Amino acid sequence: MEFKDYYKTLGVARDATQDEIKRSYRKLARKYHPDVSKEADAEARFKELGEAYEVLKDAEKRAAYDQLGTNYKGGQDFRPPPDWNAGFEFSGGGPGGGDGAEFSDFFSSLFGRDFRTGGPGRAQSRAKGEDHHAKVLIDLEDTYHGATRTITLRVPAVDAQGRVITKERVLNVTIPRGIREGQHIRLSGQGSAGRGEGSAGDLYLQVEFRTHPIYRVEGRDLYLDLPVTPWEAALGATVKVPTLGGIVELKIPEGSASGRKMRLKGRGIPGDPPGDCYAILTIALPPADTRAAKELYQKMKDEFIFNPRAKLGV
Repeated sequence: MEFKDYYKTLGVARDATQDEIKRSYRKLARKYHPDVSKEADAEARFKELGEAYEVLKDAEKRAAYDQLGTNYKGGQDFRPPPDWNAGFEFSGGGPGGGDGAEFSDFFSSLFGRDFRTGGPGRAQSRAKGEDHHAKVLIDLEDTYHGATRTITLRVPAVDAQGRVITKERVLNVTIPRGIREGQHIRLSGQGSAGRGEGSAGDLYLQVEFRTHPIYRVEGRDLYLDLPVTPWEAALGATVKVPTLGGIVELKIPEGSASGRKMRLKGRGIPGDPPGDCYAILTIALPPADTRAAKELYQKMKDEFIFNPRAKLGV
């Protein structure tokens, strides 16, 4: 995917004020408007200007875009890094907002599925404040045991000079036991202030899991690769397996093959019912790094009549 430099499109510096961005957009939009421009690419340029302005006019989208831009190196095929938007606090509908269909794939990959900022403020003299949303990363261990964690959110804002800045907001958050990816933690009254005597909005934290060094997550189930020796797989054995609840013993049946899935019932993420933990067997070969080891491998070669590629017809 091509990275789009929205600042270059609008002809402004990266530290431009919001007013400077607005003035530049209006000037260029008049120049390239399809109804008045004689330029051959006027319609395409007009759409590019609209897309760039859609992002840079909004303090929240601009702050998120700026974070991505600082990590991009020209000439590379661009892909947003996983969970790039974690830790940003946004107003409005939050994740799952507009589809960005009228804009480029680049725009849609960043904002179409993840952000929908709020619209015009309510005109009522008394109204509930706007809800806020943020994506947060937690450890698997936190959902297994439940935890209280200090979470720092970055809140985009516009300073007195009209430039976009981010402020930090620190919250103590209780993580419920058994919460799954994609679910939300609601913090009552932590959104925007209400109008008049209206109550404050809420803050919704969308939970995602940090990448774990051992486990993969599917719903409430956990998966891990479990190395076993050739003799444990061939002869059967009882081996120790790490789970989020502690070490357990697992019986490996005789004649097990690499890729076999072993179920540890109820050892996944807590719930009603709880998830399971699946150990995927992988055969770990000892290294032939000594004379004795090499002689043993040679003996196995001589003793076994075995072609692992027989099913391939070779």
